[in-house]
Parts: sequence; structure tokens; C-alpha cells
Amino acid sequence: MTPGGGSGPMKDCEYSQISTHSSSSPMESPHKKKKSVPKRKWEVFPGRNKFFCNGRIMMARQTGVFYLTLVLILVTSGLFFAFDCPYLSEKITPAIPAIGGILFFFVMGTLLRTSFSDPGVLPRATPDEAADLERQIGNTEDIANGCSSGGYRPPPRTKEVIINGQTVKLKYCFTCKIFRPPRASHCSLCDNCVERFDHHCPWVGNCVGKRNYRFFYMFILSLSFLTVFIFAFVITHVILRSQQTGFLNALKDSPASVLEAVVCFFSVWSIVGLSGFHTYLISSNQTTNEDIKGSWSNKRGKENYNPYSYGNIFTNCCAALCGPLSPSLIDRRGFIQPDTPQLAGPSNGITMYGATQSQSNMCDQDQCIQSTKFVLQAAATPLLQSEPSITSEELPLPGKTSLSGPCATLTLGQPTPPSSMPNLTSDSGLTDIIPLKEEHEGHQFLTPEEAPSPPGMLSGGSPIAHSRTMHVLSLASQDSLHEDSVRGLVKLSSV
Repeated sequence: MTPGGGSGPMKDCEYSQISTHSSSSPMESPHKKKKSVPKRKWEVFPGRNKFFCNGRIMMARQTGVFYLTLVLILVTSGLFFAFDCPYLSEKITPAIPAIGGILFFFVMGTLLRTSFSDPGVLPRATPDEAADLERQIGNTEDIANGCSSGGYRPPPRTKEVIINGQTVKLKYCFTCKIFRPPRASHCSLCDNCVERFDHHCPWVGNCVGKRNYRFFYMFILSLSFLTVFIFAFVITHVILRSQQTGFLNALKDSPASVLEAVVCFFSVWSIVGLSGFHTYLISSNQTTNEDIKGSWSNKRGKENYNPYSYGNIFTNCCAALCGPLSPSLIDRRGFIQPDTPQLAGPSNGITMYGATQSQSNMCDQDQCIQSTKFVLQAAATPLLQSEPSITSEELPLPGKTSLSGPCATLTLGQPTPPSSMPNLTSDSGLTDIIPLKEEHEGHQFLTPEEAPSPPGMLSGGSPIAHSRTMHVLSLASQDSLHEDSVRGLVKLSSV
């Protein structure tokens, strides 16, 4: 009920408790900032590659021919399984479509494995590594230029290593800023250095290197078998139908067989020839790049014999096809670390590498603290050890601090150790600074009424004698002067 018989009953009010642990406050913006998600390395990969499935699939940027390869294999095999296999399985054996299916899946598996994998891309040098390497190369070239006559041309950036008694040159890559390891080369299409580079194959849409060469070889070898298999049984199908209805009627009854035979006839020669060529390369443990350049000879007696060959065909094939698969070196699905090392500024003509910003900030703070300590010691020592006498020119005024005298002649370069500072709290220190009454009985004293006016109002020739009262005033003024000086020096040192 309302007091005094109000117009109506008071409504029940429920009070909700305000949560003090709420995540939002009135001062915060209604639109919260989204947390920045760290990027993965494939998103900022410097090479000309395309990535799919969050970096799991890696391909070259030019993939048009790869899709043509897929279409040819899928269409030819699909027509064979749809129009030829039913007749052949009924007239000859059901094993024909089964064998064809196994070959088809093996071809597709090896093709996708070759196209979607990392061929062995070498990571590029970081800015610190590149700068250090450039500095080393620059020093070497400067030494060479200094020791030679005018017009000297610096030697090419190469290094020499000995592998199985054969001298191998390591070339410097100006794009990746590294010395390429043996058998590596830079692909101009993908813009990457690839380990054990064989060639760039547009039919698979990727480079062929150390990590996918075995899958490439199994792909072309199995595709050769599949092409020969389809071509042979398509001809068999046409011959069997022509025996029943005639050759022309057989072609009319199965037009898909004609298309399959034409595709297989024109492609089998190149595929089988490519398989034979790579079989030769594997047996001699060479790459396509080395064979085209004529880098090595297969004969051990010659000077340019192949240092990578084991001297046995079976061992070379096992090393290329059955050896351990090396891991990827680029870590394309890894996250980019925010605290990567950066180049530090030069100090005394020497460039320091790998220093982080936090380390330089810590060094600056330490130096600031040390310099502040020395400045404070240098400021306090002359103030406390100076003569506590005041003349008419040095008399401090209320609200005004004079910086003449000791503070004007501070020497910051040679601070006095803290142990030499007098202790103002001890009795001995006070007696040294403030003399006793008995020692100055003959001195004149000034009453408060006789206190001097500001310096502008004093007479020029009236000197003020030393007195016990002036010593006390001198001590108080020095304390205030000391505090103001210390505060100013602390501000200057913090700046």
C-alpha cells in the first residue's frame, strides 16, 4: 500500500544484481576487436605455387595441362569400362575389367601423389642469413679485388665440394640467397630451388624432384601399361565384332572404341618412350637435368664419371625407388612466429645480427639506470661537500632557487663513490657542517627584523658576516637545492 492512500498499489520491483566480473564495461566499444589469427607459412610462401586444403596440397601455378591429363585419362578409361569391358568380360574373361580397374586406380593415385606433393623445395634464406652470407661473400671479393690488378672481375659465386673423388660446384642462387646443394637447381616456372631437381613437368602440374620422383616414375610406368592394355583390348573388341557383323558394322556398333583406339595410338609412343628414358636414368642414377647438360659419363674410367652412381643397376634402382622419403623442408602448414630475429643496427662499424627488439630495450634500460646512478652521485657529492657559507650574491629567496655555486660546476664525467658522501644523520657529520656556539662567540648575529632584503634592494658594499644562524639557513637552502637538482637530473636522465 502507498502511504497516505495513494492512487494505486506500488508495483513490485525486482532488483537484479550487477555483475562486477562482466567482460564488457560502459567505456568499451560496442564492437570488439577480433583476435588476430596467426598466418600459416603457405599463405606468405614466396614461390609461384598454389595451395589447397589449408596448405596440404601444393601445385605449380600453371595447371591447365594437368587438367588435360586428367580429362584424357578419365574419359578414355571411362569409355573403355562402359562400352568395351561388358563385351570382353562376357566373350573372353571377367578378369579384364578387374585388371583394368587396378591399373586405373594405380595411375590416378600416383598422378595425384606426384602433383599434390612437395617436390623437395629448399627454404629461402632468412634476412639474417642472407645478410651474413652476403657479408662473407663481399669480404671474399674485396680480398680478391685487393690482391689483383685493375679491371679485375669478381669470380662467380660458387663453392667446390668433393663427392666420391669428384669435384662438384655449388652455385649461388640470387633469388633464394643460398648456395644450392649438389644436384639442386632453380625452377624458373615455380621460382623455387628444388633438391635433386629432375625437370618441371606440365602434365602433372608440378616440379619433379627428390620427394616425388619415385611417384612420377611409377605414374608414367603404370600409365604405359594402362595405355597398352586399353589399346590392345579395344582392338580385340573391334576384331571380335567384325567377325560377326563385319568391320564397318563393328565400328558403327561401338564408336567409343574408335575414339579410344585413336587416343591410345597417338599417346602410347610418347608415354612408353618417356618410361624407357627414365628407366635408363634410374639405372644410372642420373637426373634429366644432368643428362641434358651432359654433366657425367657412365664410364668410371673417364674424368667426369658420375659420383652418385653405385656402380650397380639394381642398387641404383633400389636407391631411387625404395630409399627413405625425406621430409619436407618448408613446413608449409606451420605458423609464422611473431618474434622472428631482426637485423640490429650497426655499432662501431660492426653489424650485429640476431638481436631482438626486446633485448635492445633491456640494454637501454640498464644503461639508463647506470648513468642515472652516476649522475645522482655526481650531483649529490659536491652539494654536500661544498663550503656552507652564503654571501649576499648567493642568498636564496623564498620560492626561488639559485643554481649558482656548486651546481653550476658539476663534473659528470668523474662521479664520487657513495662511500665518500658524509652521513647527515650522524652527530659527527652535523658538527662538521654546523659549528658549535662556543667557537663563534665573536660573530655578529642578525635578528629577524634585520634580515636582508632581496639582492636588488641590498646595498652594494654591505657584506654579510658568517654566523651560526646563517649556517642553519645555508643548510636548509642546500637541502631544497639538492632536492630540486636531483629531480631535474632524474627528469633529464629519463628523457
